[in-house]
Amino acid sequence: MALTRKQWNNILIIASVVMVGLLTLLNKHTHDTPKETVPLFDEQAQLAQLQLAGVWMARDSKGEWQCDDKVLNCQPWVNSWLHIRVSALLDAPKLDAAAKPQELLLQLTDREAQIWLLFADSGLLKSAAGNWYQIPPSLRTSLQPLLNASVE
Repeated sequence: MALTRKQWNNILIIASVVMVGLLTLLNKHTHDTPKETVPLFDEQAQLAQLQLAGVWMARDSKGEWQCDDKVLNCQPWVNSWLHIRVSALLDAPKLDAAAKPQELLLQLTDREAQIWLLFADSGLLKSAAGNWYQIPPSLRTSLQPLLNASVE
């Protein structure tokens, strides 16, 4: 039994509507951060300086952000850290034996610098006090700076 042109058009229209609906549903559930996340930095604890694996960003006296010369995406990198949201973990997570943390130096306004650990692959942060935080998958990739390899 052969399909008419009108039947094929109807099949294509229905398939298109279903695909748009599925893509919208996937987009809604993958790009949103979970509702139980909270900002890591707020008005009382504003980020003043950050150093990740030897690459830094800092707020100058005018309130503008400056980055290491090696960083190619300074403003997006700064925005990612300023707007990072995390979920507190009640128990210490089980880490893979191959997990290599990056040292993260955080300087908050009017506070002493703290050394945290960032497990970028698993999206985990360990505070200086030993508290653990989970970073949502949608926010993880932007926390790493793009580096210019030719700068010495």
